[in-house]
Amino acid sequence: MILDQFKRPLRDLRISVIDRCNFRCPYCMPAEQFHHSYQFLNKNEWLSFDEIERLARIFVALGVRKLRLTGGEPLLRPDVDLLISRLNMIKGVEDLALTTNGSHLSSWAIRLKRSGLRRLTISLDTLHNQIFKFLSGNQGNVTDVLSGIKAAETAGFKRIKINSVIIRGVNDGGILDLVRYFRGSGHVLRFIEYMDVGNQNNWELKSVVTTQEILNIINPEFPLKNIGGTDDGETSQRYTFLDGAGDVEFISSVSHAFCGTCNRLRLSAEGKMYTCLFATQGTDLRDILRKGSSDDTIQARIQMVWMARQDRYSQERPQNRKVSSGPKVEMYHIGG
Repeated sequence: MILDQFKRPLRDLRISVIDRCNFRCPYCMPAEQFHHSYQFLNKNEWLSFDEIERLARIFVALGVRKLRLTGGEPLLRPDVDLLISRLNMIKGVEDLALTTNGSHLSSWAIRLKRSGLRRLTISLDTLHNQIFKFLSGNQGNVTDVLSGIKAAETAGFKRIKINSVIIRGVNDGGILDLVRYFRGSGHVLRFIEYMDVGNQNNWELKSVVTTQEILNIINPEFPLKNIGGTDDGETSQRYTFLDGAGDVEFISSVSHAFCGTCNRLRLSAEGKMYTCLFATQGTDLRDILRKGSSDDTIQARIQMVWMARQDRYSQERPQNRKVSSGPKVEMYHIGG
């Protein structure tokens, strides 16, 4: 186990396997910038499966216990299930998950389950198809995502997490619709405060619908009880319906920062390591991999970066301190 400057252990690694996505969400990959001629990474710039597995083993040796595959949209990476099978064989991995927009999940669900994937998280910001079309840059529809969830259930995935980013004046009117749909399903609806990730979303504090506001909307119709906080590196506050119909979680990075327990590293598709969701720069691991460095050399580099880590962006934001010295890494590079 290694600790950073605030005594936070390294436990969680998020691996972006591709920098491309089939959606053009305005808060992540707006169509006006990421158009048909936009130059994404060449495929040879992505970390290979061999490179990802090797790095994963090094990270696990340093204390990582959770692996999550992200993108872009990870189901656009060919044969990603083969990578999952390889990561699932690493001794010491206690949790192996994947985050997807769900649009291709119907055709992938069985392969993902057979590969050994243990958990799924699906992004779904609204059940209203017109709002969904706007939030996906007119590239998706709700029906495909809901069909993907059903296919995942049939394949054997239990307790799927449904992530909903709530933006004032955009999809905040559909909060109760999401609650009604997923109550009693066995899945966990997670409401996420709209965050200033990347440089594309024109984020303003007034667009944030706080956890307390969402609770005030849900509680009169479906009373909730708080059953947990953000201990042990977890980012969510957990609530349960008083009638036993399941759980709801809240990720409150703006109103209730959880930097103090953050134990995550993020690895981009081109092999850069980022110590914070809001980082302005990363550490290139692909370069030292491809130069033939030993595992010990790579491990020492990772250890040095983590032990020097002082990131706590969300805690510093409310104090109006200078929290950024340059453009932040884009969310599609590191999967949120």
